[in-house]
Amino acid sequence: MNLKNLSVKNKIPKLLKNKLNNKKIQQIYKKFENSLNIKQNFIVAVSGGPDSLALAFLAKIYAFKRKLQPKFFIVDHKLRPESTKEAKLVKKVLNFFFIDIEILTWKGKKPQNNVQSVARQKRYELLFAQCEKFKINNILLGHHRDDLFENFFIRMLRGSGLRGLVSLDKKSEIYDKNLLRPLLDQKKEDLLFLSKKVFNFYIEDPTNKDQKYLRIKVRKLIEDLQENGLDKRKFLKTIQNLKYSNNVVKFYISQNLKKNTFFSKNENKFLLNMNFFKQPYEIVFRSLSELLKFIGQKYYSARGKKLDRIIENIQNDKFSKVTLGGCIIKRVDQTVIISKEQ
Repeated sequence: MNLKNLSVKNKIPKLLKNKLNNKKIQQIYKKFENSLNIKQNFIVAVSGGPDSLALAFLAKIYAFKRKLQPKFFIVDHKLRPESTKEAKLVKKVLNFFFIDIEILTWKGKKPQNNVQSVARQKRYELLFAQCEKFKINNILLGHHRDDLFENFFIRMLRGSGLRGLVSLDKKSEIYDKNLLRPLLDQKKEDLLFLSKKVFNFYIEDPTNKDQKYLRIKVRKLIEDLQENGLDKRKFLKTIQNLKYSNNVVKFYISQNLKKNTFFSKNENKFLLNMNFFKQPYEIVFRSLSELLKFIGQKYYSARGKKLDRIIENIQNDKFSKVTLGGCIIKRVDQTVIISKEQ
């Protein structure tokens, strides 16, 4: 391809440029650009809701400006009869706006319980497979500022610790894949404005009105709190302060892993000395959780109650062997060994 053709390929189409000329959309884009600030290709996870459609538009503009080649995907979970039709409609609309998107389908039997959690895990599995296929390490997700607040209350109601309360970061990592959330500085109403202004379209998720889901109950709770004086700016400051504290904990976790573990690459196992378990409880808990995720090759941590029992038994010399999170954990004299379950 000659330089002239390459220049044409990377030029922002007039249709998109006209949308970007809106003053408010320009402000939203500038904030997005500063938040993302990467030079590598990326995958964009689209759902069809206003937040993800806004993300798709902003990411496409960003790609044109940085001369990148992103990939856009929407996952059809097939949990609702209309999901396939909706995915095809989203594809048609985005194609009109020069955004090529591929539909990924979750095949197989669907769970009867914990549906949203399992669906989220399957969505990541499908996206990670595309990362491997195209050798891309960055995935853009559509979480925005309001999701920070909802996540905080949901985790608090579930009894989460500090890590859970501040688990939505602009950047997190799973198996060398970067999960990027460049919309965390954006208000939901601004993203809704952008989707309406650019696409005049978005998919309305029927679960957003279903009170049986905890996140919908929490959303209503936050609305009630706002009516009674909740200041979101101060709330955001509280979450930020907790993140600073979490960074301190993460530092001591890294020190514990560095000083008190040995990784045998040939045998794919970790050896932990007893000093590992003499740190403050939060450090021990999270250090052990990280090791289990690494060896077990899981996206999510093992259940907290089971980890609690294992740590307690090791510290009280009542532990010999157990399986958890796809791992075998056993104690041999003064060493705890974590290996992959066969």
